Amino acid sequence: MVQSNGWPPRVVMRKASGLRTLEAALIRSGLGPVAGVDEAGRGPCAGPLVVAACLLAPKAYDKLAGLDDSKKLTEPVREELYPIITRLSLAWNVVVIPAWEIDSIGIHVANIEGMRRAVAGLGRTPGYVLTDGFRVPGIPAPSLPVIGGDAAAACIAAASILAKVTRDRMMVELDARFPGYGFASHKGYNTPDHIAALHHLGPSDEHRRSWRNVREAAGLRPVATVAEEADAVLAGEVDPMMSEEFPVVRPDSRVATGATHAR
Repeated sequence: MVQSNGWPPRVVMRKASGLRTLEAALIRSGLGPVAGVDEAGRGPCAGPLVVAACLLAPKAYDKLAGLDDSKKLTEPVREELYPIITRLSLAWNVVVIPAWEIDSIGIHVANIEGMRRAVAGLGRTPGYVLTDGFRVPGIPAPSLPVIGGDAAAACIAAASILAKVTRDRMMVELDARFPGYGFASHKGYNTPDHIAALHHLGPSDEHRRSWRNVREAAGLRPVATVAEEADAVLAGEVDPMMSEEFPVVRPDSRVATGATHAR
């Protein structure tokens, strides 16, 4: 039953199997097909942010009954579900935002922009979009942020698996390019082993310079300090050409490159 005195229309929720309750209600209200959007890699200090959008068919396939938050699933289960999702979904798209772009625009803006790009690249316009936790302006369809969405909506859970599997595979590849950091095991997260390698080797090209621990390992000043000093320059309070307080990079800073990161 739908009350149509507004857009989007209000929907009546009825219990459906698995994680399909919210999607089933939207589809019954004429708002399907429903796309889910989620990301992997917000927290790590190294590697890309990966965002996925997935448009599931209205039919609840038995092979997708195991859909859940990707963080709750084991790696073998995620790998098993990945080709099933890509085969049975109406459309899907994965967007990769590299570390340098995250540093340029910030992780939150990167996440929102990644979600926009993921939906735009689906190849067909969804009737409704469910996003995991964040309101995303600029999506060409009605949308709703769902807190804990990857454990509440099948389409978001499917997107979370696509994003997580894609990013994990990329981090394994980066481990071969940048040996010594252990990317294949910790996937860029701030584990003790990763932090120790970061301080021993210095940051690689894939480390996010806007993260405090990476800046410290590189001998760079905190981002907040740099911003305050830039404001002072713009305000005319300090002449950067005459002051030693505004070095761009300290002479003893260490930044590892793709060819020379391992010593």
